[in-house]
Amino acid sequence: MCPKNASYYGNRAATLMMLGKFREALGDAQQSVRLDDSFVRGHLREGKCHLSLGNAMAACRSYQRALELDHKNAQAQQEFKNANAVMEYEKIAETDFEKRDFRKVVFCMDRALEFAPACHRFKILKAECLAMLGRYPEAQSVASDILRMDSTNADALYVRGLCLYYEDCIEKAVQFFVQALRMAPDHEKACVACRNAKALKAKKEDGNKAFKEGNYKLAYELYTEALGIDPNNIKTNAKLYCNRGTVNSKLRKLDDAIEDCTQAVKLDDTYIKAYLRRAQCYMDTEQYEEAVRDYEKVYQTEKTKEHKQLLKNAQLELKKSKRKDYYKILGVDKNASEDEIKKAYRKRALMHHPDRHSGASAEVQKEEEKKFKEVGEAFTILSDPKKKTRYDSGQDLDEEGMNMGDFDANNIFKAFFGGPGGFSFEASGPGNFFFQFG
Repeated sequence: MCPKNASYYGNRAATLMMLGKFREALGDAQQSVRLDDSFVRGHLREGKCHLSLGNAMAACRSYQRALELDHKNAQAQQEFKNANAVMEYEKIAETDFEKRDFRKVVFCMDRALEFAPACHRFKILKAECLAMLGRYPEAQSVASDILRMDSTNADALYVRGLCLYYEDCIEKAVQFFVQALRMAPDHEKACVACRNAKALKAKKEDGNKAFKEGNYKLAYELYTEALGIDPNNIKTNAKLYCNRGTVNSKLRKLDDAIEDCTQAVKLDDTYIKAYLRRAQCYMDTEQYEEAVRDYEKVYQTEKTKEHKQLLKNAQLELKKSKRKDYYKILGVDKNASEDEIKKAYRKRALMHHPDRHSGASAEVQKEEEKKFKEVGEAFTILSDPKKKTRYDSGQDLDEEGMNMGDFDANNIFKAFFGGPGGFSFEASGPGNFFFQFG
């Protein structure tokens, strides 16, 4: 009815702004100042729309024009400061993104969004940084809000894919990256992410295939290549490190397996499988305290019967490791037969018998006497089925009259070699002895 009235366009712009429709409001505000360049409110509303949509530089121009018309206008003065603040936040965020200081970028975007609540660009940058920080639900929420308003937004599709990619849902992530590239074929970040996702998926699957086929060397190489694709993909890389650790354990490279599992839990400290794999490697290398620590962590997280038993076994081995290792003292395997134990005792007892070292220094004599006693102690336990069973099961040997302070190593030696007079040590030259049996 009155298409040339600047106030009507200005009023409709104000109404649309109240409804959060800043892009539509901007068109009316711009029309209002085209019709009347001296319309201060029109310039203020145009500036507000520009600022709300994230175009701080255009907002500054609108506020400058309003101030030219009314240099004392308090609203124009304040909004001009706000627009400059947003430009400063943008500048800082750009620098910090290059430095990979994503927390600071999120902070800057939060501050900027207080003045530019309808700016998709700021929201996308914030969401991307949240994804890089591992705050996937927050990042997904921001991207989803944008997609509800604009389902073709390539940046939002990219961020959705990025979250899925970093959560190790690679197949679904690729679908979002492909969709983003349909909307924007030149979207560089989506293109790189899509390429990495496909490469990572292929290498991991090839590694798994090689492992299942028992080709551990090839599996190791493939997992290593996969780890070089994208250092930012924490969850997938944690799994790759754990997989490579499993390969190393199969190859009996237990120290390397422990290191790989350690890298896995550094990336993802909730990764139970990596703790279990590392704990088993600790058990295999007799590092029982470390194994107990890992099993405790697992059991605190998942209180299952299986995890409880694993912890109990590690605690038992730790307890046993703190006692004398009688098998090691005799130099036999833990599965040694009775005959092997006797042969080992014969060899070690003769080797460390005090009479053999009577010409040595007092220090050497004392050390050999100690070893002779330990050999006798070890034989006393391992040659007695009842005592051996208690020792192997980790039970205390001092119970039920098995006090190890009550035995005499010389008596054991004499009994083994046939009683008093059954042997003697004869010198055959300096430092040399032979044994003469009666």
